[in-house]
Amino acid sequence: MVNYKEEISKIIAGQVSELSEEDALELVEIPQDPAMGDYAFPCFRLAKLLRKSPQSIAADIAQAIADRPLFEKVEQVNAYVNMFLSKEMYTRSTLEDAMDGENFGKTNVGDGKLVIVEYSSPNIAKPFHIGHIRSTVIGNSINLIYRALGYKVRRLNHVGDYGTQFGKMIVAYRHWGNEQDVKDNPITTLLGYYTKFHVEAEKHPELDDEARKAFADLEKGQEEEVKLWKWFREESMKEFNRVYKMLDIEFDEVDGESFYSDKMQRFIDELKEKGLLEESRGAQIVDLEEYGMPPALITKSDGSTLYCTRDIATAVYRKETYDFYKNIYVVASQQNLYFQQWMKVVELLGYDWVKDCIHVPFGMVSLEDGTMSTRAGRVVFLEDVLNKAVEKTREIIAEKNPAADEAFIDDVAHQVGIGAVIFQELSNNKIKDYVFKWDKVLNFDGETGPYVQYTHARCASVLRKAGEETVAKAWNLDDVDFSYLNSDSAYALTRLLYALPQTVVEAGEKFEPSIITRHIVNIAQAYNRFYHDEHILSENEEERVAKVALTIAAKNGIRNGLALLGMKAPERM
Repeated sequence: MVNYKEEISKIIAGQVSELSEEDALELVEIPQDPAMGDYAFPCFRLAKLLRKSPQSIAADIAQAIADRPLFEKVEQVNAYVNMFLSKEMYTRSTLEDAMDGENFGKTNVGDGKLVIVEYSSPNIAKPFHIGHIRSTVIGNSINLIYRALGYKVRRLNHVGDYGTQFGKMIVAYRHWGNEQDVKDNPITTLLGYYTKFHVEAEKHPELDDEARKAFADLEKGQEEEVKLWKWFREESMKEFNRVYKMLDIEFDEVDGESFYSDKMQRFIDELKEKGLLEESRGAQIVDLEEYGMPPALITKSDGSTLYCTRDIATAVYRKETYDFYKNIYVVASQQNLYFQQWMKVVELLGYDWVKDCIHVPFGMVSLEDGTMSTRAGRVVFLEDVLNKAVEKTREIIAEKNPAADEAFIDDVAHQVGIGAVIFQELSNNKIKDYVFKWDKVLNFDGETGPYVQYTHARCASVLRKAGEETVAKAWNLDDVDFSYLNSDSAYALTRLLYALPQTVVEAGEKFEPSIITRHIVNIAQAYNRFYHDEHILSENEEERVAKVALTIAAKNGIRNGLALLGMKAPERM
């Protein structure tokens, strides 16, 4: 894809000998108002260098470059050089890239370097609730974005299968558990036990001591505790995998904190050797006061390990096993301080590659009546949200297409219903907190996933109506007369398609899928304006072929953008 900013910076640097191409590139802008050109060059910084007014410099540059074939028009407006690209050249170049099917939007920025993305990470024996969707779909999208940027990505699901909560679960099952109830409805039943434990522990504090002992026995490998723990894990993963299948999300590796239970002593020993470990009320800590943080807890007074110890072991294991370029953790913003703490401990241990461990935080989900709480049993199951979205979508499709085949309705309802939930999660900046509301999640109007998917289906419909012969000519850009794509609506759409690859790069740099979400909404809106403003299937064959070519490009852009969010692009709706 032609980098027009670079081309323009070369042209301007060629006219201003005192200005390097790199400095010129920093100054080239894209005006917010298209009436000000495709690109603009401000001359304020050149005034002192050239000892002339910025307006005079802009006039000289505009006159000098106006006859370049790259430009349709060059204007001086005050201290700016406003440049309008040759529309036909720009459109041809953009459509050549957009016709590259599934590769459109991809680059090779990553050059095959290995990136680890850890996401989802639900807790064993606890509900896979709506709060987990953020890490799950944000992480999956980051994985897809980095693949599109040419990185090799290893997808990790680091499930919470260790810690004192399992001591509580084991104790609760011993007191009130029933094996058949767990088999019939594992998560709901285990959640009930967990909730009951906290209620009973308020009245009988000795239950907490019993739970701590049970977890200590689990760490020591006691047979009964290990057997119960493995069973809880297996039953939980069955339910989790059902949700992952609905979301079409896969992992290269599913491990848990337990995997690192035999790898932690090494780092406790290293901390002792380096004189970093201190005792505090029987617990072992690393004092981080010098760095403006509270101490990092390494082991409890009873000798059992903590999250910090396990995460240190996990990071080192990943570096030694995979030699990653980046190790990305998609974890809620509530853990910001914690990540700073354990990463500082890794740095103090002398592992300078810790700078390549990146915490990608996101905002929290709450219910309309307050924050979700597993202990209180106040949660919304993610599977229920997905099923409800699919069912609502099915009702809408069946109502609008009463003669449609049942299999078709089911397939599209799944794609659009699941997509609506994913898109809603990724439509806002990830760091924002939000309140979960059924009516908002299931609202298909406005700038939503179904709107973008419908636009893709509209493109597909136009291509079917155009016929195979016209579509074949449109794919071969040698048969396209680009003068038919000079209208405002066609050019606005073309500019958005041109920006897609750089948008993907920006989303990767910022770990922000909402950048792509917003961009494909813009593409969908631009195509719909083009669709309404232009007669695409014109009787004039040359005009029809050109407009079908732009429809193909828009369809590819929307489909590939949706794919980066983990969504499907239906051919019919």
